[in-house]
Amino acid sequence: MLRETGSAKGALADTSFQDLCRRAYRFMLLARVAEDKLASLYRAGKIHGGVFLGRGQEALSVAGALALREGDVYAPLIRDAAGRLAFGEPLVDLFRTYLGSRLGPMRGRDGNVHRGYPRQGYLAMISHLGAMISVVNGALFAKRYRGQTGMVGLACLGEGGTSTGAFHEAVNQAAVERLPLVLVIANNQYAYSTPTSRQFACKDLADRAIGYGIEAHRVDGTDLIACLECLQEAVGRARAGGGPQMVVAQLLRLAGHGEHDDATYMDPRLREMPFGRDCLPVAEQQLLERGYATAEELAQWRREVQEEVDTTVARVQQEPAPDPRLEDWRALATAHLVEAPHGWESLPLHQRDALPA
Repeated sequence: MLRETGSAKGALADTSFQDLCRRAYRFMLLARVAEDKLASLYRAGKIHGGVFLGRGQEALSVAGALALREGDVYAPLIRDAAGRLAFGEPLVDLFRTYLGSRLGPMRGRDGNVHRGYPRQGYLAMISHLGAMISVVNGALFAKRYRGQTGMVGLACLGEGGTSTGAFHEAVNQAAVERLPLVLVIANNQYAYSTPTSRQFACKDLADRAIGYGIEAHRVDGTDLIACLECLQEAVGRARAGGGPQMVVAQLLRLAGHGEHDDATYMDPRLREMPFGRDCLPVAEQQLLERGYATAEELAQWRREVQEEVDTTVARVQQEPAPDPRLEDWRALATAHLVEAPHGWESLPLHQRDALPA
């Protein structure tokens, strides 16, 4: 069955939905300002690793995260800064990861997009090429075996990832097992530099849901209110036992694949298409038209967010970089799996240098 969410003009204008829209916009704005800062730091040579912006994808990203609740599982990708922040990632940890602070969640190690808090249901990204769907499936199986009910797992994906074997196998598994999986596909028109015309022959990615026997939802990824309604419905149906839900959003990546990519291969005519809109000003207009916020509030929020980002960056830039001589750090959370001589962990830090390699 296919469910389509349009301009969402029929949304209930109650206080709770108004508050949801306001919260969503704040996270969108925070993500946009933070990522603009990351792009600037990248050009200044201050970033460890690459920078992949979610510009144009914030509405879809934030809608997915805000549809979840405590106990759910969330697997964001490289363009999901808005969703990560909305799910609970502190802004300071975002910048600590990119700037290599040893006070960050990964202690200044590993790639900056692999951060997460698995114990809180926020999974660290392995790969954007469909790999995270099976990980979410595994987490949902674990909850099922423990007798936990009412939980949902949400996995994010780009349209390019739907061309991988990992996608097919994981979605098929979720369908057969009737897992409460919500798969959010951002069709941003390019898998790096490969256009959709060279990725799949079906008219619409949502049509693929039929082959798996699951429900699909289409949504305008540039429309915040439509995204909020669509993801609330999809997550609700999965939570109520409706099985996997596939959400396909039409939007445009408003930047290169990464800050290293000038995107000269992109067809400029795409910007003129309805899905080529920037979701941030669209959201601002929606808030104003519905009376959910005033122009003065929007201006104040932007000032507050800019100050928060600048203050956070200044703080993180003063923090120490990793130093293995001073840290009791290991890659594995399970201590006895670390390959080291017996009793290694009980030794003072200054004595560990004398241990054989």
